[in-house]
Amino acid sequence: MEKDFSVIDYEVQDNVAVIVVNNPPVNALSFSVRAGLLHFLMKAENSKEVCGIIIACEGRTFIAGADISEFGSKPKEPDLPELLDYLDSTKKPVLAEIHGTALGGGLELALCCNYRIAAKNARFGLPEVNLGLIPGAGGTQRLPRLIGIEKSLAMVTSGSPIGSTDAYKCGLVDQLSEENLRYDSLNFIKDIIETEAVHPSISLKTEPIVNDEETQTILNTYRSQIRKRKRGFIAPEHNIRSIQASLELEFRDGLKFERKLFDELMEGEQSRAQQYLFFAERQANKIPDLDPKIKPVDIQKVVVIGGGLMGSGIAMCMANAGISVTIIESSKKLLDRCWNNITANYQSTQKKGRLSQEQVKSRLRLIDVSLEFEKVSDADLVIEAVFENMELKKDIFRKVGKLAKKNAILASNTSALDLNTLSESSGRPQDVIGLHFFSPANVMRLLEVVRAQKTSVSVIYTCMKLAKIIKKIPVLVGVCPGFVGNRILFARQEQAMRLAMQGIDIERIDRLIYEFGFPMGPFQTADLIGLDLGWEKALTSESLLVDKFCEVGRFGQKNLSGFYDYDASRKATKSKLSEKLIKDFAKSKGITKRDYTDDEILDQCLLPMINEGVKIREENIVTRNSDIDVVYAHGFGWPAYRGGPMYFGRTLGSDKVLKKINYYSQFFKDRFWQTSHEFRNILDEK
Repeated sequence: MEKDFSVIDYEVQDNVAVIVVNNPPVNALSFSVRAGLLHFLMKAENSKEVCGIIIACEGRTFIAGADISEFGSKPKEPDLPELLDYLDSTKKPVLAEIHGTALGGGLELALCCNYRIAAKNARFGLPEVNLGLIPGAGGTQRLPRLIGIEKSLAMVTSGSPIGSTDAYKCGLVDQLSEENLRYDSLNFIKDIIETEAVHPSISLKTEPIVNDEETQTILNTYRSQIRKRKRGFIAPEHNIRSIQASLELEFRDGLKFERKLFDELMEGEQSRAQQYLFFAERQANKIPDLDPKIKPVDIQKVVVIGGGLMGSGIAMCMANAGISVTIIESSKKLLDRCWNNITANYQSTQKKGRLSQEQVKSRLRLIDVSLEFEKVSDADLVIEAVFENMELKKDIFRKVGKLAKKNAILASNTSALDLNTLSESSGRPQDVIGLHFFSPANVMRLLEVVRAQKTSVSVIYTCMKLAKIIKKIPVLVGVCPGFVGNRILFARQEQAMRLAMQGIDIERIDRLIYEFGFPMGPFQTADLIGLDLGWEKALTSESLLVDKFCEVGRFGQKNLSGFYDYDASRKATKSKLSEKLIKDFAKSKGITKRDYTDDEILDQCLLPMINEGVKIREENIVTRNSDIDVVYAHGFGWPAYRGGPMYFGRTLGSDKVLKKINYYSQFFKDRFWQTSHEFRNILDEK
């Protein structure tokens, strides 16, 4: 019988049953793991030889969650609650031996054990909220009974893991192991067997937790914070409700309530969308037809040309990952400003408690600043991050192409310019790639990895790997104006501008997009980015609405005047001058006023985004529809609970979306309402 459970190892050492999960890469709680654990727990419980039990894992981590291949289908029995019910009922003491990460179901299993010991590098978390869920196997009922309401709320509503020191201080683990985890585990359980007759079990704390005025204040505070931070998401509030149940219900009733909420979320649209994005991120990492013989270049030294907002942020990304980086600027003044910005940024992070002083110092030691362009010669990767001007960038690439060592990767942070032209100017186009970071580069997780026509597969593979090292979410895209993100954004912004010129208040348009789930509306976005981005007074044609704003010096938040007026704290108010500029421009273009319903305004902003996504997919700019959704969820604020523009369009139905686009195309003749013959087939692609 035992030979059927190949993912579980079992042995008895000095009357202690050691049950070891060996299900790489992350020891997920698959059916075979659950069945094997249940079988060997029963064996240990019924063995006269065994006096105590250790549950441990091989490889780099403890159980790091559920088996994602089972998502969307009913799990085979035993399911996790059944396994944990049995673990709860064992009479012999059980110790969870934790290294790496104990996440989701892995932490729920550890909570069912009588004791927990952890390596110093271990991390603990319940990240289900990030999938639109709550813990479904007792996590919200056991955790607060062990560590209290406040810490539990922090863990389940953020989904962020805590370290072993924090876990020990709050009582989540009983002991930290200094060096030899197995040795310490055996000694711990032997001491328990000898000295303790009764072993702690969270499930035996059947009564609700004390529900006093202080506890209610904590709950109300978290609810208020969640409404702001997780606006529109259902799962965070469900997590709070389930934690609250531990105050109001006995343990078994709390488990039933937790399961009810879990099932509601699992069947809901938000969780499906968030789970879709979870898998989409992993798919985006896969390079089609990659030759397994290709090895990535070892990136040990990076040079960033340009130390402005983007360049300094990119340099910080490298230093944060332990990579040596040099920033090259054209003047001492610019270098000093760059260095001051970086140090101020790190010091701000330190004050918030996110970095220690030593961590700040070690990262700053990895960053050099220089006026010597020749320093590109010994870099493994050179990233150009100067002003968005084609001639300037071409000149830089000509110089870098000559100076950089053989096989060095030459990258541009351009957000829209033709990378094929840039790559040819280097004289070595096979080495050139686009690395489009999003601002602020040291915070935003998305990275568009742009393959030019002649970019080598080795360069692509290296940059996709590097993205993971610097903790970015990479999406491989092809060359087109604006690549994926900005191209689709332009489609939305154009429609919003037209609506404004037709007399729709910009506040109303922004409110509707905000209520849909975006962090801000089109005009708020334009003001934040800067209306003068890419604008040059000498070259202005005044053919665009934003040109009129730039002509009168209204550039957005940067000078406190754009589509809105701003006070010193950047709080926006309605602008009469902005209204006049829009009306005058509309009159000059012969655009007449028209009223629309809220739904029609949303249609006109969102449908062109879906339509542009279909065209991008048709042009093979991306490998799959989901790549577009990853770009939009992580770079442009599309609400994760709506999946992304392509997912959203598919859930609406391709026939319905196409019918609406064709309807609006009768009135608007611009290219954003022209559809592909393959529209339905492309949008329906999963």
